[in-house]
Amino acid sequence: MLTVQEKIYCLKLARKTLENYFEGIHELIEPPEGYPALRQKSGAFVTLLKDRHLRGCIGIIEPWYPLYQVIQEMAISAAFKDPRFPPLSKDELPLVEIEISVLSPLKKGTIEEIEVGKHGIYLVKDFHRGVLLPQVPVEYGWDKKTFLEHVCLKAGLKPDCYKDKDVEFYLFTAEVFRESEFLK
Repeated sequence: MLTVQEKIYCLKLARKTLENYFEGIHELIEPPEGYPALRQKSGAFVTLLKDRHLRGCIGIIEPWYPLYQVIQEMAISAAFKDPRFPPLSKDELPLVEIEISVLSPLKKGTIEEIEVGKHGIYLVKDFHRGVLLPQVPVEYGWDKKTFLEHVCLKAGLKPDCYKDKDVEFYLFTAEVFRESEFLK
């Protein structure tokens, strides 16, 4: 669990990274000594919202890099590399709210274990992969079946693929926080 101060730092870090990017500064920002949790390896997603609508969302689910590095790289990716959206413009940046989802480690699970609003799903079938964060079904008012159908679609599969025997589910939780909770 991150402290309130660590959450605020993460949100400011993501915004400063984007501001720097527009100024041509592409150096990784190291956190100060008082934030040890930011140096722990963690999966995370950075979501950009404009008028409360998705404007970009990219993340990594595996804990390969320190959280401070993941936040910065995913902020850049959400702003400029999400194929669903054009690159963020400098004029849009003040209109965007940043949300960060810090992920728990993945745990192999079953359909029966999935709790809507608690678990995110990483679905694997052959070479197909799909992931949805735990807050997504809540935001859209989905039940478990609809959540499963959408993660199948996200993986590029038929909506009922979750019934197939060779589908693997990996579950995770997320600590989700956004600027409007702490800043402005």
